[in-house]
Amino acid sequence: MRIVIAEDLTLLREGLTRLLRDRGWEIVAAVDTGPGLVDAVVEHRPDLALVDVRLPPSFTDEGVRAAIEARERVPGTPVLILSQYVEESYAGDLLASDEGGVGYLLKDRVADVRQFTESLRRVAGGGTAMDPEVVAQLLGRRDNRGPLGELTPRELEVLTLMAEGRSNTGIGNELEISASAIEKHVKQVFMKLDLPPSEGHHRRVLAVLKFLGG
Repeated sequence: MRIVIAEDLTLLREGLTRLLRDRGWEIVAAVDTGPGLVDAVVEHRPDLALVDVRLPPSFTDEGVRAAIEARERVPGTPVLILSQYVEESYAGDLLASDEGGVGYLLKDRVADVRQFTESLRRVAGGGTAMDPEVVAQLLGRRDNRGPLGELTPRELEVLTLMAEGRSNTGIGNELEISASAIEKHVKQVFMKLDLPPSEGHHRRVLAVLKFLGG
């Protein structure tokens, strides 16, 4: 996997570079500004961009804005955002498009190397990886009108765990229910969110994006 890193803190940037290289991944660029990120994505067409929310000069939302621009310049570029805190508006900006390959994790998650690298692989593969705290805050402001409001509490639990990147097996283990029950709930989620079977779209990703953006 070829990765671009955008992080202004030198120690963290170098630490991420070493961590990922030790696992056999290629760091094609490691930059510390938004424009540097956009240029690196356009030049290298990476499998994933790993981006800090706050970059110079204002340290507000330059990272997310640059990531969105990079995805516009190179459509489909998977982006995993790292942030010190849950910042809902930035997560919403990233999820505004109906594309997969997005993630938003708190920096504390990097400490769990296995979980972190699994999130990188999932996002690079076109899936989603949302920090549970981000999901919880987005859920708190969710509009209960429309299709999302038709989900039962159990279906909402299933969709919430899907947003965190859990597989059906992982969801079943968390909720302590059978695989067949999970499959039934997932099918109901797809039906209520008007996501019929399609060879050209990943329904699981689209369901999560509807949930997080709703």
